[in-house]
Amino acid sequence: MILAVADAGPIIHLDEIDALALLSVVDELLIPQTVYQELEAGMVPPALETIEYELVESDTTDLGVELDPGETAALAVASERAAVLLTDDLAARDAANDRDVEVHGSIGILVLASTRGELEKSAAAELMRALQTETSLFVTDAVVEHGISLLDES
Repeated sequence: MILAVADAGPIIHLDEIDALALLSVVDELLIPQTVYQELEAGMVPPALETIEYELVESDTTDLGVELDPGETAALAVASERAAVLLTDDLAARDAANDRDVEVHGSIGILVLASTRGELEKSAAAELMRALQTETSLFVTDAVVEHGISLLDES
């Protein structure tokens, strides 16, 4: 079973390529209230209504990281609940790794969706390329190619 906590990045980036529904490949998705408020400040993607998730509170007092509030809240919940952190932010990834929290981003969600039979490998590879070319996410060619190689291994 995969318990995951998302910050705003994967929600926004997967929505930008019309793939937000793929977040449902995790067995249980938690979204901290702080992250939801960040989404509300812009616009909560309508597709989020199609996904089952739980809004949760977070305690960031003892975390000691310098991230934005949503990433800090997501990392706090992931640490507290031994969950996977879903983030596309490099600093949040580093902070998660420092705390032995498993971390994946939007590309990891696409790999998981393919592994679980929710997405053909070719469609997952196309979506990875779309993350790079059609979204606000900065992704290098090397990261996309690594993601595609993970599809081939699964």
